[in-house]
Amino acid sequence: MTENTRHPVDEMLPAGPLFIYGLQHVLAMYAGAVAVPLIIANAIGLTQEQLIFLINADLFTCGIATLIQTLGFGNMGIRIPIIQGVTFAAVTPMIIIGKTHGMTAIYGAIIVAGIITYLVAPYFSKLIRFFPPVVTGTIITIIGVTLMPVAVMWAAGGNPAAPNFASPENIVLAFVVMLLVLFFYKYFTGFLSNIAVLLGLICGTVIAIPLGMVNFSPVGTASWLGITTPFWFGLPTFDAASIAAMVLVMLVVMTETTGDCIAIGEIIEKPIRQEDLARCLRADGFSTTLGGILNSFPYTAFAQNVGLVGLTRVKSRFVVAAAGAILIVLGLVPKLAAVIAAIPHPVLGGAGIVMFGMVAASGIKTLSKVSFDGTHNIMVVGISIGIGMITLAVPQFYHGFPNWLQVILHSGITAGSLAAILLNLILNGSMATNDVAAGKGVSGDS
Repeated sequence: MTENTRHPVDEMLPAGPLFIYGLQHVLAMYAGAVAVPLIIANAIGLTQEQLIFLINADLFTCGIATLIQTLGFGNMGIRIPIIQGVTFAAVTPMIIIGKTHGMTAIYGAIIVAGIITYLVAPYFSKLIRFFPPVVTGTIITIIGVTLMPVAVMWAAGGNPAAPNFASPENIVLAFVVMLLVLFFYKYFTGFLSNIAVLLGLICGTVIAIPLGMVNFSPVGTASWLGITTPFWFGLPTFDAASIAAMVLVMLVVMTETTGDCIAIGEIIEKPIRQEDLARCLRADGFSTTLGGILNSFPYTAFAQNVGLVGLTRVKSRFVVAAAGAILIVLGLVPKLAAVIAAIPHPVLGGAGIVMFGMVAASGIKTLSKVSFDGTHNIMVVGISIGIGMITLAVPQFYHGFPNWLQVILHSGITAGSLAAILLNLILNGSMATNDVAAGKGVSGDS
């Protein structure tokens, strides 16, 4: 392929824009990236020292996983602008395992589950033929809608137990940031328009400082260097039930990753083929095993950043690779990580509403190309989105079901995705594969 026909995903940007765009991705996903270590540490009762180590290990391994996914390594990595982060699907099982068998059992289960994910990736990727446009459009829409409560929670302050949660100050600040992002996006051009989210985050943080909403004290106490030591909590232990629970989690993760990969493929206009998906899922498995070794957790494609790719229109995978490099540095330099952590939640919430709304809009755009006349597609879309919204409306809706089933159903993305696949097969039958065979689906060569 010549230089003139190179796909935008393979475009190498100058160093300056590369770093700025990469930093924007880091700021957009940082709160979600450190949330899992915070939840696990508080639930299991780890010390402050252990929590800090978990966060450093998470950021460091997240950076490595992102580099593998964006640049490719051996037979791994899909080589599109997709950032890796710790999956929330594993939180509840890891808490149960940690309370029962300790941290070493968590990491033993993660290591084995990662290996199994790597091995089954080529077989799981064959399921891509069940993702015609009606399914992919529905899944992308569900991803955007199910992420929106995260942005709303940030906009309200992040912590429902805090006395200032959903205060007028928090909400007004979030809307100011949202308006700033829209202003920069509409009235700036070129590079400045593309970093509208970053500019919004910076301006919002500056506005929040005199309001007393920014706490820089952790920056002074954070150390300059933090080295991630393999098996810091001890050598892994292997419990059969814990491993089975984590393998189930990874099956859920593979389903979500498939949806995220297809979503980004739609946005950057690069069809995702079966071999691409296999490379992506192998990278998930390898990074998850690496996470178990480096005291981190299972990894998956981070849906938070899908909207940012659509908003900025910057399709280069090297931008997200730069984000991976920044994450590695943050994992090694806790003081820098503390600076980014000081960004107030309402500021992140204002930007998040824009980004996650863009994900849903991308799904609607895909669905606009789907024929609803003479088909059952409207039922596929309507019911699947409805199922995906269940746990958003009532988080404990499935609390009476077995734990293994709750792992699947609690994720609106997974439940909605599975519903879309099954409903399309039941209602449209062989139409699930006709589009792909004709080269019209996401796995075609168009």
